[in-house]
Amino acid sequence: MNVQPLRPDLAARRRLAAKLEPFDSYWQAPEDIDSGYDSFAAYYRANYLPHLPENRAARILVVSCGPGYLLNVLARAGYQNVVGIDSDPAKVEHGRRRGLPCEAAEAFPFLESKHGEFDVIIPEQELNHLTHDETIEFLRLCHDALRPGGRIIVYAMNGANPFVGAENLAHNIDHFYIVTEYSLTQLLELGGFRDVRPFPLALYVFWKNPLNYVGLAVTSVLEFLMRIVFRLYGKKVRVLSKKVAAVAVRS
Repeated sequence: MNVQPLRPDLAARRRLAAKLEPFDSYWQAPEDIDSGYDSFAAYYRANYLPHLPENRAARILVVSCGPGYLLNVLARAGYQNVVGIDSDPAKVEHGRRRGLPCEAAEAFPFLESKHGEFDVIIPEQELNHLTHDETIEFLRLCHDALRPGGRIIVYAMNGANPFVGAENLAHNIDHFYIVTEYSLTQLLELGGFRDVRPFPLALYVFWKNPLNYVGLAVTSVLEFLMRIVFRLYGKKVRVLSKKVAAVAVRS
């Protein structure tokens, strides 16, 4: 797929639709921010590490890194060439105080200045915080910032789950759409990517809490039953988790 270059003046006049929670900044943390570096580690290890290259020298960019929870996991996993950006300096400062490689920067202008520099790009913010057009533009910028064969790992609110799909869209005024594994694939392909592989984001990975075992058992049964119902309607829906992610390769 041919990716059209962006006009040089676009960044200067761009105004993203997101207002309440800017796409460039991410914040998912407990009241004790420092405790999140350990408590969120299981989530990132389970959902992201399996999709990263084995080469610990791979150059990885984390967009909307917040306080650097994912950066911390990557550093502990031995990745040596990682950088995170977030448009909120206050959030970045939490990570910098821990010696994490993060800086204050807005995603779109930052990516426009990078060409073929990264092996992996991971946006921590949900794609749903952009409009469809903004999402495609963002993905094209990520595509150009990756080296040939580089990969992107993204996620968005899943609309296929009938229990939480509508609530995912409605509970935040900055959620402009919801996706399924199919429409998330479409967005990535419009962004220039290939070999798109959707996967569910696992929520119940905090095994020290016994309620997670209950949650995993209940949701697994419900999702199995929903797949059967979808099949009866002629739909081959596989991913029914609250959030759907995907890894894709630069074409």
